[in-house]
Amino acid sequence: MLNVSSNVKSPSPPQDLSAVVDVEQAEAALVEHYPRLVRLAYLVLPPSLGRNRRVLTAHALTQRALPRNSRPGDAEVIPEQRSGEGRNGDPGYAYVRLRVVRTALDAGLPLRRKAWPKRSQLPPLLPQVWGLRLFPRSGGADELALDQRLSALSGPARAAYVLRGLERLPDGDVRKVLAAAGVDDPAAALAQADGVAAAYDLLRSPEFDPCSLQARPTDLMRRRQHMKAAGIALAATLVCGALLGLPGGGWGPDGAAAPAYAQNPAGQAALDPGQLTKVAAGAWKHSARADFSAWPARGALTDDHALLRRALAVWARPGESVQVSATPGTAAGAPPGPAQLLFAGEVDAARVVILYDGLRIVRYAEPKDGTSGAALDFARVDGATAAEAGAVVVNRVDGNVRYLTAPWVGAVAVRDLLKPEKSADALKRDGDGVTQPFASPAQARACTSWNALQLRDDSGANRLSTDLGELVPAHLTAGRPQAPREATAANWSSAACSLTDARSNGVRSVNSWQYARQALPEANGPAVWLCTRADTWRGDGGRALAQFQAAGAAAVAAKAEDSAACGAREPSVLAGVRWKSRGGNWYLLGGGSKDVVSVRASGGSQTPGNTVAAPLRRGARAGLTGRLADGSKVSTLR
Repeated sequence: MLNVSSNVKSPSPPQDLSAVVDVEQAEAALVEHYPRLVRLAYLVLPPSLGRNRRVLTAHALTQRALPRNSRPGDAEVIPEQRSGEGRNGDPGYAYVRLRVVRTALDAGLPLRRKAWPKRSQLPPLLPQVWGLRLFPRSGGADELALDQRLSALSGPARAAYVLRGLERLPDGDVRKVLAAAGVDDPAAALAQADGVAAAYDLLRSPEFDPCSLQARPTDLMRRRQHMKAAGIALAATLVCGALLGLPGGGWGPDGAAAPAYAQNPAGQAALDPGQLTKVAAGAWKHSARADFSAWPARGALTDDHALLRRALAVWARPGESVQVSATPGTAAGAPPGPAQLLFAGEVDAARVVILYDGLRIVRYAEPKDGTSGAALDFARVDGATAAEAGAVVVNRVDGNVRYLTAPWVGAVAVRDLLKPEKSADALKRDGDGVTQPFASPAQARACTSWNALQLRDDSGANRLSTDLGELVPAHLTAGRPQAPREATAANWSSAACSLTDARSNGVRSVNSWQYARQALPEANGPAVWLCTRADTWRGDGGRALAQFQAAGAAAVAAKAEDSAACGAREPSVLAGVRWKSRGGNWYLLGGGSKDVVSVRASGGSQTPGNTVAAPLRRGARAGLTGRLADGSKVSTLR
């Protein structure tokens, strides 16, 4: 029987947390556990607020959870209650958690005519994000069903369910927290929460994580009206300021700079279709570089100056009706000078232009029957190699994707990473190198298949890439981070679904590494440890994910974001899980990379080698530390 949890620490017996909490103690707890407290607030807030306001309100309530007293030595008293999952004995965390629950419940109360609204019932003043709607990443069907069931509960019942599942509090402690938060009948709230199935693991999914967000524009028509009014007011202010400032020292602060609207030769050349660079068809064969700069200009509309002029003009100054998107870390500004034309032609129901300025790939698309609804997409590609410059997205329609392939690509196929035994399906291309459409995993909600693009270059080497919702597919590799090799479907069959965490993050490449193997206790068979690392074009924001796999089941053991772990700069990795054998016994399992020479479990002795399997008593604290050959320590991935 396999039962895996990514939490290394297990709850200890309840302790008396009746204590005096000062500001410093509460602030330390809030900073340390901020993502968990925001998730708690988001789940307790009523779904009727809408996802954008729930996100902003959750952050606002959590940031206002500190005690009112701010002078050193001032303190507040909290009632006795237990703090779950490794936060036992921390009255600061118990205090801020209580404040978060109380204000989140207040936010769900109806407004009354004869009473002033509470602060939490009003839209938050801070934080605010203008021009964008923010909401967590979408989960699967299970998360959606759970969200619908929670929305049918009352506020106290929803809080009871979340305290049980997210905080892992027993019912007695849940009653104390609800009573301290002002709930009149905690027992009734618990009884109502019993009506929802205990799918507590789903509460930790990205669907309910208000710290990992997606952005979309607000009402563009209303925003345009507001911007026009603001522009008129700003123009009037500038005119008045100019009249008042001219008798003095002139414009001053910009020194010798030209006026803001002075004509710039490089800027004018960037808007001239005649100045676009068009590489000859066979130039890539003799080029010293195998990147986007060697791509020829292709497509039936490369000489359509009207289309190219529109594309360049929209790039320089996109209008309000243009849908603009950019991968994280990618500048969305005007071209610095004449760009290189990669493609201009009709694809499906759109006219598409793809440009390259040495740093970015820019895709302009407009409908065949007009320019309304044009789209402009940016993706950073500086330093691309032949492996990363093999294809660019030309169009997406109804969950399908088409690519424009590099001139050195001899054959294209599609391979399902979840079915490595199945042969690849050949993909047809037209004379310009545009592929036929195929199903993309970029927007799929369920991981029942994962299509990857297989590109064979002129030397016969195969490379795998996958669509993560961006213009350039992510290059897939496998093996040790210091020397990754080209991936195969077999390398990724057990890790493909982990790619959902890397979507829309500006990912350049993703490496899958089986870093340890382990024989399970009580002859329960073998287990393997995998580390999947996604590196970005911008350098920071890399994500590492450790997985434990045994008996055909897999679980995420640990995650790290914006970390060098499991990469070329810091290849050492260590992760642990709690595991239950078929005999019903619990163990703390740990797996480290080959450079880990010994592992120590909490309360145990040092175990030689890079794996450990230590018996785990009920309620015992669980933790792992490893030691490298040079004597330095390595902690678990987090």
